[in-house]
Amino acid sequence: MLKKLMLGAAITALSVGSLQAAELKFKPGEDAKFNWSSYEQFKSAVDLSGESLTISGPWLGADKDLFMSVVAYFEEATGVKVQYAGSDSFEQQIVIDTGAGSAPNVAVFPQPGLAADLASKGYLVPLGDKTRDWLKDNYAAGQSWVDLGTYKDKDGKPTFYGFPFKADLKSLVWYIPENFEDAGYEVPQTMEELKALTEQIVADGGTPWCIGLGSGAATGWPATDWVEDMMLRTASPETYDKWVTNEIPFDDPAVVNAIEEFGWFARNDKFVDGGAGAVATTDFRDSPKGLFTSPPKCYMHKMASFIPSFFPEGTQLGVDADFFYFPAYAGKDLGKPVLGAGTIFAITKASKAAEAFVQFLETPIAHEIWMAQSGLLTAFKGVNLDAYANSTLRKQGEILLNATTFRFDGSDLMPGKIGAGSFWTGMVDYAGGKPAKEVATEIQKSWDALK
Repeated sequence: MLKKLMLGAAITALSVGSLQAAELKFKPGEDAKFNWSSYEQFKSAVDLSGESLTISGPWLGADKDLFMSVVAYFEEATGVKVQYAGSDSFEQQIVIDTGAGSAPNVAVFPQPGLAADLASKGYLVPLGDKTRDWLKDNYAAGQSWVDLGTYKDKDGKPTFYGFPFKADLKSLVWYIPENFEDAGYEVPQTMEELKALTEQIVADGGTPWCIGLGSGAATGWPATDWVEDMMLRTASPETYDKWVTNEIPFDDPAVVNAIEEFGWFARNDKFVDGGAGAVATTDFRDSPKGLFTSPPKCYMHKMASFIPSFFPEGTQLGVDADFFYFPAYAGKDLGKPVLGAGTIFAITKASKAAEAFVQFLETPIAHEIWMAQSGLLTAFKGVNLDAYANSTLRKQGEILLNATTFRFDGSDLMPGKIGAGSFWTGMVDYAGGKPAKEVATEIQKSWDALK
């Protein structure tokens, strides 16, 4: 749901831009943290002077500027002139444009489900086995990323269409290092240790968690992240995939168990600031505030990488507040799964420049230029981690690199009336005391009604 929240805050607009080669953010060869050799090799191998390339995507404002700072290096290396059109109505516009035969060369999809839908109608261009194999070999948990970009074509054949670039991270727990140090707590390395720490904090007279599901009309979405993370920690990735496509029903025992795993934390009055009854009514933007009170109202807060935007002004990440990986069970042998989101690049109108742009995304420099500014995490094993703008981003990038499985936000992969509808409201009902099985069965009924 991170993408939906951020786009929902944007002003409806259409922004078209292109940076000239003279506006390169970092001068090639001058900073050792960048892999300039990858840039020079690409530049010497590709000459498309006079060609043009159109790209459409969701980015506006600062995000557009950051993306265009990367595009500038592609333009300088190849001679291609790039025009980018950004809109917070991208998802509607790309459907119109592809259907009308006026698609851009490249489209940037925040939702894989939309890309899959267009692929099934023949509107995406396959990226080929070479690119697919590169991704599998060069991204951590590479098969997960290949799967994320693989959709059925018009004939129902699985085909690789989407190149993942720029990830968001959800599997995080935020805490105050000073509070942990004062109480003698250590960062848990396993889910067993996290649950033991939760109980220890209560035994010591404290409250372990702050949890808030409130988000206006979107109330309930933070709980979907909890359940998705718990699915990946209690069931196989294949089970997760079947769940988000409804190949197994929403009230399958594996799903009900994941909901109840969330409930272990959220439905215990002693575990949550304000008691279990406050979970559904506390706004997610306010929920981390309890970390910062003295004495603390809570010690931990599970939320995606964007939540520091709602921390008290002046909070220094890594010092005043920090995070750790939401750990997996040591006893379940499911590796280190990571839940997240991000964007997928796909070719919607074939050209040599479009093919070259996808090749450019395979260079470390294409990632490092954005990494060095902010807002981009990558699973690309070939980047220099020193290129990250700060230690917080680097630490999040390392979590991606250590992942054995990556899965996209499940609610964003489900039909809108489920992932942004009955799943949200069902989690509010569950937080309020309704049994997990009953909630899951009601969500399944709403899914059946769509068929």
